[in-house]
Amino acid sequence: MNNMPLTVKRSIELLGIVLLVSILVVGRDIIMPIIMAFFISIVLLPVYRFLKRYHIPEALSIVLPILLLLVLLAGIIWFFSAQVTSLIADFPKIKQNVSIHLKTLSDWISSISHYSTREQVEFINKNTNDMISFAGKRLSGAALTLSSLFIFVGLLPIYIYLILFYKDMLLRFTFMWFGIEHHAKVKEAIYETESIIKSYLVGLLIQVTYMSTLVGVTLMVIGIKHALLIGVIFAFLNLIPYVGALLGNIIGVVLTLTSSTELWPVFTVLGVIAAIQFLDNNILMPRIVGSKVRINALFAILGVIIGGNIAGVSGMFLSMPIIAVL
Repeated sequence: MNNMPLTVKRSIELLGIVLLVSILVVGRDIIMPIIMAFFISIVLLPVYRFLKRYHIPEALSIVLPILLLLVLLAGIIWFFSAQVTSLIADFPKIKQNVSIHLKTLSDWISSISHYSTREQVEFINKNTNDMISFAGKRLSGAALTLSSLFIFVGLLPIYIYLILFYKDMLLRFTFMWFGIEHHAKVKEAIYETESIIKSYLVGLLIQVTYMSTLVGVTLMVIGIKHALLIGVIFAFLNLIPYVGALLGNIIGVVLTLTSSTELWPVFTVLGVIAAIQFLDNNILMPRIVGSKVRINALFAILGVIIGGNIAGVSGMFLSMPIIAVL
């Protein structure tokens, strides 16, 4: 291999990348949960080691961190279900507010164009069937995605347990791929990979916590309805670089419009999110994650797009830690 021309080496490397991406596309339903479980296992590894230090049985040392993770997920699900219940309770008021906003929008369209309110209603009615058909297709796709999500989440604890239980065997298998003279470098690379994954994922967990708190509490103090829900949704979507922040702003605006007949809360929400995001990008997040993980903006956007095309939402979330490791 060392005697090969440089062009041949690069051709083999490119072919390897193409084959790897092809495998990810074909087997994403199997591979993505394993990759997610691997990253979560790295984060749970310090807890496992702490329990082992106090001579707790290995199986229990693995199960307890997984249970802690499940409790955290259950808390997140409970929060969203409680917020959705609150939204449903406010549905009559939301319907009224939406009608007011639609009338205002209709009047504005009439003032800048030749389309009257009657013509706008006719246009909407004409396209209703197409919209319903499109929504039906999307809902069927969403149902399929939801079932895949349940399978994904159901397999995660099993994969995490097995990865932690067989970690020594997996390490020995990794070392077998390299000659003894390279084992020191392989060991160094493994430790560096573990450090980067922990720095990045733990940093993201801390980021979600303080972003949810800062956005939610600030909006709550100002008097914006559904402030905590807006904060949590934005914090989670912000994990997807650039694209997530845009979606978070849009959802925040929609939730604010449905809970108020005025426009000042919308500008307040956008202003608060922009200020906190500036604080996060320039002061908080660089100090939390540190200098170990620096991802070029172009590669971050490309990674999110490619990850989304390969494996959907899970690919978008996992693209950043994978690029960080690479």
